[in-house]
Amino acid sequence: MKKSRNTRQKEIIYKEIDKFKKFFNAEELHKEAVKKDKNLGIATIYRILKNMKEKNKLHSYICDRKTIYSKENKNHYHFICEKCGKIEHINLDKLDFLKKNINRDICHIQIDISGICDKCKFSDEDSLANSKVFSFH
Repeated sequence: MKKSRNTRQKEIIYKEIDKFKKFFNAEELHKEAVKKDKNLGIATIYRILKNMKEKNKLHSYICDRKTIYSKENKNHYHFICEKCGKIEHINLDKLDFLKKNINRDICHIQIDISGICDKCKFSDEDSLANSKVFSFH
């Protein structure tokens, strides 16, 4: 009896994973799966995600200190503002040259790029322009 319940729960989870078109985390998956089976626990979600990752059926990434998953082998890039801390997903093309230069079996690339976002940059420029003191002799 327990085996069929676990199989049914796995089936629910697999179907919910198939519905995600982009990245997702365990909590988002649990939120959707529990609508189909209120007894489905978060530990079951984590166990299945771990198993699928080990079998290379899912890919995992770190995003905002959380593990996120994707069905596709996608590269994952962030721009992180050093001033306000905002994290923005960005699209970068033509980074496959990195795979050629690293003599390893690379699944995907995740890069965090730090700098100052436009909002903070322009805010700083406005502050500097407004704070300049002109003295005439």
